[in-house]
Amino acid sequence: MHLEAYESVVGSEEIAEIRALARHLRGLKVQHINSTRVGGGVAEILARLTPMMNELGIEAQWSVMTAKPAFFEVTKAIHNALHGATDLVTDSMFRLYSAEAMANRDLVDKEADLVVLHDPQPLPLIRTQRRGRRRTIWRCHIDLSLAQIGVWGLLRPMVERCDAAVFHLVDYAKELLIPQFIIPPAIDPLSDKNRDLSSEEIRKVLGRFSIDPSRPIVLQVSRFDFLKDPLGVIDAYKIAKKSVDCQLVLAGGSAADDPEGEKVLQLVLERAQGDQDIHVLNLSPDSHVEINALQRAASVVVQKSLREGFGLVVTEAMWKGKSVIGGAVGGIRNQIIQGVTGFLVNTVEGTAFRIKELVANPDLAQRFGEAGREYVRTNFLLTQYLKSWMVLILSVVQRQTRGVLELRGEKRR
Repeated sequence: MHLEAYESVVGSEEIAEIRALARHLRGLKVQHINSTRVGGGVAEILARLTPMMNELGIEAQWSVMTAKPAFFEVTKAIHNALHGATDLVTDSMFRLYSAEAMANRDLVDKEADLVVLHDPQPLPLIRTQRRGRRRTIWRCHIDLSLAQIGVWGLLRPMVERCDAAVFHLVDYAKELLIPQFIIPPAIDPLSDKNRDLSSEEIRKVLGRFSIDPSRPIVLQVSRFDFLKDPLGVIDAYKIAKKSVDCQLVLAGGSAADDPEGEKVLQLVLERAQGDQDIHVLNLSPDSHVEINALQRAASVVVQKSLREGFGLVVTEAMWKGKSVIGGAVGGIRNQIIQGVTGFLVNTVEGTAFRIKELVANPDLAQRFGEAGREYVRTNFLLTQYLKSWMVLILSVVQRQTRGVLELRGEKRR
């Protein structure tokens, strides 16, 4: 998708600002490295961000590391520990993690001016970087506010070898000896997952999954992950269904770097057994139109996460004019303005109460949806994200930043 295509969404001035910034970065070589090509918000963002950088004259590439299954078992434990869970990360596990990551040392482009390591998986590759012309950024997509001290202590020395660290929110920033930037993630409004769909396209998707379009739909879209609490969503739906007619759709899948997905899916299927109004959809990573259609068909969208780095599925739903009920955690709190764009919840019972309220009051749900769409338009679209990244790159390459710099265009509420 060419940059000019976004002018109808964000305006010509935004596009002009992006092109003006890009003139200072033409010919710069930037390499993004992460651990999976499909599944999850990181892969989706990189799939859109990298081509746009290239269109602007930045020589951007996206590389994906490879590793044995045991590596991803360890990085899942690290991921959970950084989110505040009690998962144990032993010295032997950390050694395996480091060794497997370093087996990808040849993946690092020696000609790159800037290398961006996304999340903990490729972080040990910082050891391949020598002082000199090349810069390295650690891009963290995780909520570190309650990170286990011991696990963070193992990662911090590697993070501080980078030239900068980037977080979603100020709350996630840590005490570091390097500059820190705050850049919330974003969605692409013109991608298959977010573009406008015809009523016929939506109807076909619902028909394929045997979902009744005439009855209210409560939807959660997420990986099958304990931290997304799909079991809690089922429990909340069952309580709400005693008072309002509705059906539940849990649409998700798995990521290549998340070994817990199959276990969680089986528990969800067991909890849903016996209720024909619960639709559990194990979708492939490229089911973008299907997810788009489900979100547009939903009466209420739920994202009952227990921990959340940001929660782009909330952004997607709000962009489609949907009211959202979200767990009061992480970046969800920065998207849902309580009683304005949706509801924040902490418990199963609270979730059920809000489901009942929104299903029973479609006018209220519509008002929330309209406010949410405008909030996303001004804060969380891909063009704003791209512009923030270019400012970040300029700052890091020219070594002009100290402390924590927040790069976002949010209109403060």
